[in-house]
Amino acid sequence: MDRAEIVHENFLRRVAAGDLPKGRAPAGPMTGELAQAAYRAACLSRALDRQARVMQRAGQGFYTIGSSGHEAMAALALALRPDDMAFLHYRDAAFQIARAGQVPGQTPLWDMLLSFASSSEDPISGGRHKVLGSRALMIPPQTSTIASHLPKAVGAAYSIGAARRRRPEHAILADDGLVVCSFGDASANHSTAQGAFNAAQWTSYQSIPLPLLLVCEDNGIGISTKTPVGWIEATFANRPGMAYVKADGLDIFDTYRATAEAAAHVRTRRKPAFLHLRTIRLYGHAGADVPTTYLSREEVEAEEAQDPLLHAVRLMQEAGVMAPAEALDIYRDTCTRVARVAQEAVTRPRLRSAPEVMASLIPPLRPCRPTNGPSAEARATAFGGDLKAMEEPQIMSRLINWALTDLMLTHPEIVMMGEDVGRKGGVYGVTQKLQTRFGADRMIDTLLDEQSILGLAIGMAQNGFIPLPEIQFLAYLHNAEDQIRGEAATLPFFSMGQFTNPMVLRIAGLGYQKGFGGHFHNDNSVAVLRDIPGIILAVPSNGADAAMMLRECVRLAREEQRVVVFLEPIALYPMRDLHAEKDGGWMRRYPDPSRVIPLGEVGMEGEGRDLAIVTFGNGTYLSHQALPQIAAAGISARVIDTRWLSPLPKAALTAAVAGCRNILIVDETRHSGGVAEALMAHFAESTSARLSRLTAEDSFIATGPAYAATMPSSAGIVAAALALAGGKA
Repeated sequence: MDRAEIVHENFLRRVAAGDLPKGRAPAGPMTGELAQAAYRAACLSRALDRQARVMQRAGQGFYTIGSSGHEAMAALALALRPDDMAFLHYRDAAFQIARAGQVPGQTPLWDMLLSFASSSEDPISGGRHKVLGSRALMIPPQTSTIASHLPKAVGAAYSIGAARRRRPEHAILADDGLVVCSFGDASANHSTAQGAFNAAQWTSYQSIPLPLLLVCEDNGIGISTKTPVGWIEATFANRPGMAYVKADGLDIFDTYRATAEAAAHVRTRRKPAFLHLRTIRLYGHAGADVPTTYLSREEVEAEEAQDPLLHAVRLMQEAGVMAPAEALDIYRDTCTRVARVAQEAVTRPRLRSAPEVMASLIPPLRPCRPTNGPSAEARATAFGGDLKAMEEPQIMSRLINWALTDLMLTHPEIVMMGEDVGRKGGVYGVTQKLQTRFGADRMIDTLLDEQSILGLAIGMAQNGFIPLPEIQFLAYLHNAEDQIRGEAATLPFFSMGQFTNPMVLRIAGLGYQKGFGGHFHNDNSVAVLRDIPGIILAVPSNGADAAMMLRECVRLAREEQRVVVFLEPIALYPMRDLHAEKDGGWMRRYPDPSRVIPLGEVGMEGEGRDLAIVTFGNGTYLSHQALPQIAAAGISARVIDTRWLSPLPKAALTAAVAGCRNILIVDETRHSGGVAEALMAHFAESTSARLSRLTAEDSFIATGPAYAATMPSSAGIVAAALALAGGKA
């Protein structure tokens, strides 16, 4: 027999014989009714773990990671409210089952078996992953809780206080609610977790409301690596700004007591608490993992002897709640019922095709109250003398600032967050005056941690806000890119759009800055963003386009619940001239607030049929610089600004190059993995034109005189155009 069957047989034998482990007497506020509910949830969680292993061996289940040993989470759930949003550790099936008992109409047994079977009828992920989660139970699904969910838990908790001041139209968290986030002792060491703990403390230290309950389920081991004895308590017991509460996870009464105490602290003081719950892990880490390959048999058997279900039977007997014989009957009946229901669950349909799998990548449309834009009075108050300046052409950074102002006037649920976005107005002044116009609660100066910035945005978005987080430089995104890939983008996919975290992530990036930075401040790689399913990547090339595209990006987030990345070319922020000093050729007037550039609409200048230059960002600027020399060589050309890099606007691009004999792709990203690879493939498949590309080298960017040496130039564009279309064939 495997360890699961050994634990099962031990339970049956020991309860029948009255051979129950020793321990403290039951104490605390937990009622007999709640103790019974916790025990029943624990029995169901245990039976589901066993059934999952049976299904996997039979080829009817596809992934197992058990909750056995962590059943005290049922008592923890019962000490909280069912409207407290819960970001759960993957061993918390007992929590979800117990919470389901608090909400009428829930069927956790059937729902979880459908998930084990990867059935398309699984009500949370539709068969895409074995996850805990439920919209009715306020449990967003997590696919891998190795700490990546902690930053957004901080953000969701922050959103509760923010919503009390300014409640969004689609807020879902109660004003007096809290957010609970659970994780393992090994995950507590992850840098992402440490950043989240620090962000929570940093916020609390400043007396900013943060009703967050952090639950560390300390089973003493991470897969096969043991956590040093006493490590969690030693490192968390005395942290500033965060209360510490300890509980014995083998004791449902003590777990309930400690949770009630910690939750009361969080609710009344609006400050975070750390609940340290000692648990054990029965069986191995996951699937067919055999614990005796890295632990001695004596260690494994000693843990099994402390089975929390055995402790629960003893505690209920001592409290006069339930006799062991009745507890044994409940356990047996639960196992029988789970096996019976599983026979039906494995017959339910599964996903079969790519369209079925991908159906939840894009969330459903969300009805929003109509907006008519700000009044003339509101704009006059916010803009002041800038209204007069709108009559004249301006640089890109200023037009983005004005677009943000109009958007924030129109949509009060918009919040911005990032390093230096408020008081300083951003590294390049793009957000200047916005904190004065809208206040510090909508222009949030954050601590220096990209994971915390994105986590704040993700969490606030789940409570109805439309966050516009800012990452100062594109290279800094790599410190936190999993918050977009593993959290923001996957949430609608694994919840069938029931949970979403819409946002517009603003990033200053790309190259061509003169005399500043090097590779950390000039980064021309967008491959990591284009590789994430479901997100939108927009890159403007001039100020007017930037304003109109930004409005569309906010609409996409607000109405279509999309995750959008708005990449702003740093070198074009201050750009004034195109061909000669003081010609003002790259400045634009501020477009009327009603004007937008829809997703997928490309820009085009010229109607030449000899050559189409397809480009974006700085490449658009450089291509326009090159046009006079290309024309002087007798080549009629057009410049096509892609604008939207993910998803590529393929139909619009094909239409834009129609009738052109030659296509030159100018791509400021790298030769390998750059945008040109996708564009070349698309045009090869959709046109008969001759193709060529001019890209950046596979290199980081240097500082000093060689700042642009590895990237396309206007002279290089001229040379490439002549080489491709000089013969006009």
